[in-house]
Parts: sequence; structure tokens; C-alpha cells
Amino acid sequence: MQLNKIPTTVVTGFLGSGKTTLLSNVLKQAAGKRIAVIVNEFGELDIDSDLLRSCPLDCEDETSTAADGDNGFYELANGCICCTVEEEFLPVMEQLVARRDDIDHILIETSGLALPKPLVQAFNWPGIKEYCTVDAVITVIDGPAVAAGRFAHDADKVQEQRLADESLDHDPSLQELLEDQLSAADLVVVSKNDLLDEAQRTVVQDRVTAKVPSSVKTTYISNGEAELDVLMGLDAKAEERINHVHNHHDHHHDHDHEHEHAHDHFDSFVIKMGEVDSDRLQQVLQGLIEEYNIFRAKGFAALPGKPMRQVMQAVGKRLDVYFDRPWTAEETRGTSLVFIGKGIEQSVIEAALSEALVNGTAEEAAAV
Repeated sequence: MQLNKIPTTVVTGFLGSGKTTLLSNVLKQAAGKRIAVIVNEFGELDIDSDLLRSCPLDCEDETSTAADGDNGFYELANGCICCTVEEEFLPVMEQLVARRDDIDHILIETSGLALPKPLVQAFNWPGIKEYCTVDAVITVIDGPAVAAGRFAHDADKVQEQRLADESLDHDPSLQELLEDQLSAADLVVVSKNDLLDEAQRTVVQDRVTAKVPSSVKTTYISNGEAELDVLMGLDAKAEERINHVHNHHDHHHDHDHEHEHAHDHFDSFVIKMGEVDSDRLQQVLQGLIEEYNIFRAKGFAALPGKPMRQVMQAVGKRLDVYFDRPWTAEETRGTSLVFIGKGIEQSVIEAALSEALVNGTAEEAAAV
């Protein structure tokens, strides 16, 4: 476990609440800090192009604006981030963990429909929790809209966003969704303060106070401008308390999802074997993924007569297989796979995998 975990700020709030403006201002103020940014908004990526070109992670191509991670920006455009935690979010976090020596801070801008809780729970995932912590969940709310009881600046646009997302498995009312976003907040940011009078501010504060503990601070901002030390360095360690946060949509993510993130306990083990038949191993892995509650399986395989090692990664029901590099002269050729899941037994998985061994038995596979 690394001593200083990478602090991560999760910015949540409806479409039009001012998340992206706030994010842009954070990046402008954070000159010199190496910040990785994950965005999850449908066609709403509107971060100043100069900021994109500034390459916070010191990438070589300073003209790149592709949100593919080359310049520290990752766009998850395949569905609401809380509904695609395993398929979309965790692989990106694993990439960032691999680059952790180059990163000072991670910023995540969720889609307007995202529930913060499943996302924060993912920080308890093995391989993530050792290296990253949620510095704060910041919930941005549109001051005038909340004061007027509309909750979102443009409810029709939010509805369009909802219909465009095929992965969305929760269908909340705006009020319920706002309450769920507030329930996970470590800091509430009320935007467009310049458009509020004193009476409206009181209405907004009353709504917020009713939904968040007294320890959660509220700050009012205009034009997305907030001091960096107000937003960062909160050290909330939100992942440690998130399971105690109850909201309207817990059952969608704790039961409707095939894989639950509601508990910290995971089964995790490594299985090492000799050379394997790749096709047979893929068949066995696919069968195990179908049958058991395996969240992730990843590693590499040694194939007879092949100079390259073969990488295997199972995410959800998908199995990706590719050759990455030649075996080096110093390495012992072998197969090594890490399994993460719930209620999975190493001996059972080991016995099934031994069918793919080119030479040997289940006993030999277990002994390697």
C-alpha cells in the first residue's frame, strides 16, 4: 500500500449546473499540478482547448486534444459512469494507478445523471484502494433552479440525456436524483450565486441543510470561480463511509447490477500454471465468468512454441486476449492469472483451469 494515496475529487451535479466551468477553473488555478481528468458527459465536453493542450501529465504531443488518456484526459462516453463502473471506469482507474508516479491529483466529472455512491464504492476495489482515495465528493447545484423547485437548469435537456443513455438502469425524478447526489457530498457548491437574492439563497440553503449532515459545508460561487483550497485537500476519505450513505436508488446498484460493490470484502488470489492451450483456456475462462461471481480476471499466459506472452483480461462478460511482448531470457515462461470476485474458491477455479494445461494435472497446476 502506498503511503500517500492519490487524492481524487469527484464532481457531480446536473447538466447545466456548472460542473465543467468549475473544472476548467480548477485546472487554470492548478498550474504545475499534474492532474488526470476523467469526464463522463454526453457531448458536453466543453473544457477550454488551451487547458486540453496544456497536457497536465507532460505528454509529448502538446497539440493532442483526444480524450483517450494520452494527455491526461479520459472521456467515458459509453454510458452513465455509475452504471458502467466495471466496464468503463475501473479499467481507466487501473491505467491511472499504473501511472501513479506521474499524477498529483485525479479529477472526475460525472454525467448529470450519475449517482456518486457506486462510483465512490469502486475506490474500495482491490488494486484501487491501495493507491487512491476520494479527497471529496463535490455536488454542484444550480442555485436559481433549486430555488425555483426545477432542480435542473434545463429539465428537457436532462430528459434527453436520460433517453440517450442505453446503459442507464435507474430512472429517478430530478428531486430524488438531487437528494442522492447531495447525500454523498463532502462539499456542496451552489453555482450562479450572482443570480440569487437573499430570499432565494435561504430557500436553497434550507433544501441543502435538509439533506446533508451539518459537517458538510456549502459554498456559493459565481462563474465557476472558487478557491482551490476550498475544493481540494479536504481529505474526506469518502470511500470509508460511503456504505453508510442511504439513498433512493441503492437497490438499483446493490441488487439489479450483477456485481455488487456495496461491501468492502472481495476474494482475490493468483493462480500460476505452466504452458497452456490458449483456445482451451479462453473457453474455460469464459465458462467460469458465466458461472461464478468473478468481477475481474487478468494476467498472462505462456503458449507452447510462441515467443510472445499472451495477455488475458476479463471485464464483466467480456474477455480480451492479445500478445503484448516477447518473453525475456531471464523470465521463466509460465501462466499467471489474478482473480477478483465474491464467493469464489481458489481450488475450484484452479481445477477448472488445469484443463487448459498442455502438460500436467490439477495437482501440478496447484503446486506451481
